[in-house]
Amino acid sequence: MQNWIGIAIWIVMGAGIGLAMRAAIDRPEEQAGHAVIIAVLGAFAAVIGGMLGVGSFHLYEPLAISVGGMAGAALFAMLMTFVYRWGLRTLI
Repeated sequence: MQNWIGIAIWIVMGAGIGLAMRAAIDRPEEQAGHAVIIAVLGAFAAVIGGMLGVGSFHLYEPLAISVGGMAGAALFAMLMTFVYRWGLRTLI
């Protein structure tokens, strides 16, 4: 049960990071409706980053609510939403 709670925390944290990144990087030519897309992208990236963090730092006792899992989720969500907000949107 503890791992499911940790994964739910990753999802909420990733969506929050995505929305914070949306507020931090202003795109004047942006159309309406990108808040949902960036929140889903942040949540997905947080789950992937959390799994990578748990797999990298906690080999013997893999728990989702751990320093490695939370740090991996936060860093990967920030990276992916930053790339989407800044990188891909300027190329399109």
